Amino acid sequence: MAYNELTEAEKKIIIGKGTEKSFAGEYWNHYEEGTYTCRQCNAELFSSDTKFDSFTGWPSFDQAIEGAVKEVPDADGRRIEIVCSTCGGHLGHVFKGEGITETSTRHCVNSASLGFVEK
Repeated sequence: MAYNELTEAEKKIIIGKGTEKSFAGEYWNHYEEGTYTCRQCNAELFSSDTKFDSFTGWPSFDQAIEGAVKEVPDADGRRIEIVCSTCGGHLGHVFKGEGITETSTRHCVNSASLGFVEK
């Protein structure tokens, strides 16, 4: 599978499992209708109707598209990392039980890991 060419900043996050600064990414305050995709492979990850403001400064979604995101234990042993099921690119982390939304799930995603396709 051919992947998109990534900038050095995107590589640090998607391949190096980094984290961008809060309130600095392209999509933290983005509310257009459409689908958020994996920046590396273009797989569909999240529908815009599942995005919400978690007041963290990162794009947050309470539900991923079925089968699009894989949860794996983070290297720090405390969190759950989320990766693209298609290419394995690092997206961010998932937090459960916070009670912010009906699903009580927050997929906290780096904007640099995302693309967007307008509806």
